[in-house]
Amino acid sequence: MKPLLFKIAKTEEEAVRILQEDYPYFYDNLHYHVETQIMVILEGKGTYFIGDAIGNFSAGDIFILGSNLPHFFRSDKDYYNEGSGLRSKNISILFSLETMGEKILDLPEFHAVKKLLHYSKKGLMVHGKTQQKLFKAAKKITRKDGMARLIYLLKQLDLISKSQEITALSHINFEPSTRPHDTKKVNAIINYIMENFAKDISLSDAANVANLSVNAFCRYFKQHTRKTFSQFLNEIRIGNACKQLIEEGYSVKEVAFDSGYYNISYFNRQFKLITGYTPSEYLKAHTNKHNMAS
Repeated sequence: MKPLLFKIAKTEEEAVRILQEDYPYFYDNLHYHVETQIMVILEGKGTYFIGDAIGNFSAGDIFILGSNLPHFFRSDKDYYNEGSGLRSKNISILFSLETMGEKILDLPEFHAVKKLLHYSKKGLMVHGKTQQKLFKAAKKITRKDGMARLIYLLKQLDLISKSQEITALSHINFEPSTRPHDTKKVNAIINYIMENFAKDISLSDAANVANLSVNAFCRYFKQHTRKTFSQFLNEIRIGNACKQLIEEGYSVKEVAFDSGYYNISYFNRQFKLITGYTPSEYLKAHTNKHNMAS
């Protein structure tokens, strides 16, 4: 994976950096940084790419992104429309416990936290009561500074490290690279797919964006995303279909066409392959889950 190395602006006095962001859309270039990041979505929705995982995010979701883990959060298309009035807001907590001293994570009291930070290199999503507690804690930590902020963060990490309500997203580890040419090309390809997935785009279309032959493009794309072009495109399309089934109430046929599928049988096969459900089963499962949470 060769995303952009993203350097977090900070002062020497800060062990924990807090970013409160409020923009029309989230930063959508594939990137990574040395710091571990706890990202709390306050407002907005869209598609995430974390390691090799693709999925949907919305307000209330919480992610823990480990050191040097490639990721981006791309807002839905409506957020890019000028004058939409839509906002994308998040609180990000960025830190690197390793910078506090080589031995701190080797202390017995930090054993569970050390394990959590290693696990976070696959990208984690927080659920349930832990998610609810962490959401409130993220707002509280913005009002703290200095030692109080650091101690409060350690308490939250201890809470998360003991929780069973976290899910790893990526299946593999990545070795980061900082080659700017690769960064620019990968992001151009991803942006093209995200903007055109509902159309009948082909391998040759994507290869032209990268200025590569089809064979060279296939090797290049698999090397940088760990997915084939077809896998990536189908996961983006099915993610869009899931959102439309739940949020828009469209029929299966409407969802399929709007996600770039013109063959319903093929759409149903891909939906089952990626989600583990048929479209109707998925909608029923989501409805039941929503009713139980209400």
